[in-house]
Amino acid sequence: MSRRSLIINVIIDAIALTVAFLIMIWIKPATIRLYLPAYSVPFLIFLAIWIIVSLISKKYSVTDRYKPTRAILYIIITNLIISGIAALLIFFLRSDFYSRLVVIGTIGLATLFELFFAYCEYYICNANETHDKYSKIFEAYHKVKGTEPITPTHEPFVPELSLDPVHENIRESITEEAGEEVFRFLAQNIDLNIHNYSILSTTTRFNVNKLPEKAYLKLVNLKRINDIRFINKFFESVNSKLVTGGIFIGCAETISQRKKRILKKYPTLLNRIYYFFDFILKRVFPKFSVTKGIYFFLTRGQNRTISMTETFGRLYSCGFKLVKYTEINGYLYFIVKKTGAPDFPENPTYGPFVKLKRIGKEGKIIYIYKLRTMHPYAEFIQDYIYDKHGTIDGDKADNDFRVTSWGRFFRKLWLDELPSLYNFLKGDIKIVGVRPLSLSKFKMYPDYLQKKRTLFKPGLIPPFYVDLPESFDEHMASENRYLDAYAKHPFRTDWKYFWKAFYNIVFKHARSS
Repeated sequence: MSRRSLIINVIIDAIALTVAFLIMIWIKPATIRLYLPAYSVPFLIFLAIWIIVSLISKKYSVTDRYKPTRAILYIIITNLIISGIAALLIFFLRSDFYSRLVVIGTIGLATLFELFFAYCEYYICNANETHDKYSKIFEAYHKVKGTEPITPTHEPFVPELSLDPVHENIRESITEEAGEEVFRFLAQNIDLNIHNYSILSTTTRFNVNKLPEKAYLKLVNLKRINDIRFINKFFESVNSKLVTGGIFIGCAETISQRKKRILKKYPTLLNRIYYFFDFILKRVFPKFSVTKGIYFFLTRGQNRTISMTETFGRLYSCGFKLVKYTEINGYLYFIVKKTGAPDFPENPTYGPFVKLKRIGKEGKIIYIYKLRTMHPYAEFIQDYIYDKHGTIDGDKADNDFRVTSWGRFFRKLWLDELPSLYNFLKGDIKIVGVRPLSLSKFKMYPDYLQKKRTLFKPGLIPPFYVDLPESFDEHMASENRYLDAYAKHPFRTDWKYFWKAFYNIVFKHARSS
């Protein structure tokens, strides 16, 4: 949808909502003169919320994106979400003097207006235009292929035509799609004169699956992964087309880049309001099972928010290793190398609670529960973080971009550890003991210390808070001393370590950041 069409739709929608509001005031058994002063300011606030949420959910373009029945359902669900937001505001502001007839009636009548406009736009304005557009595309494609055009049915797939192998034509195609700076970036990392690569601009696996298996040394996708519905499946398909050691280049818009774009795009104050609702819909809704279905229905997984951590973590889980990354035109461009087959997580989590796979007593796998302090898929790039940034205080990684802003706050107050009490009640861990480690972190330890660690249960309070080591070697030495002492005098050792850790945490403000 063009910007002009979008502006027209917003204006028409604002007028429809205003008319619906005035009609409901007129129907209400009282004078308009009585209601207008009381409702005018709240209505303007509600109008702003209505338009902002509608813009975020892309409600104004449903007739271009969906069939009529789905477009109607899309409008209704979006308006129900807006109604819920309005109800919450009324509740928290204790503004229960507003008439339910006016509020609900305005929303209901405005929804009917929108459905009527959507019907007119789809069947009168867009129907012939959409059919002609797809017909021309398919005729052009089949003319190139030397076959008869096929009449598209339902949601036609538009195949991607092969790029001309001439270097200048490739440059023109890449520049037109992604810009001159992206072309220079690709040219620096790919010899475009040697045709052992494939360049795509797609958000569907179908286009990748058409390529021959294990046939490319390099594969490029110019579309951002934010618009890919099943990202892991897409990466899996890319993996299957590359030889081992092959290069994949792609891009994403990270959370921080998205925030900068939104704040720059809209005027002051409006941009903050827009970003707030964008945060709720695109970051909060996907994290809860109750609202996850609504999120995917409204967005179909497109224009999703994704962190740099999640981007790299998904790539690592799909058999890639990060080579380099850079920012171009507000997007994160990455170069990764295929290292092997995908190794997907069994149950990836996005919610506020996480279940972490850890090494327990006798080497058994236990699952530790915590409040989320890192972005999703953070565990897959743990080795990369330690190789790149090293460690601080002998344990946690320094400059760890995987940790969220609220995660740092939770860690300072130990709030992230509260769900681990469930593991204590289950008997997986004890109060004092070495920290339960992930498999990748466990492998960083020497064999003798690995064996010694698995002789006992891990604990909630590690010996780190007693000795406060400043390097990884000191950290291992601290754990080794504790394990030796615990093997001789279990109760006495844990009692002594508990109170020393308590003193350091409370009075010296020791933290494992």
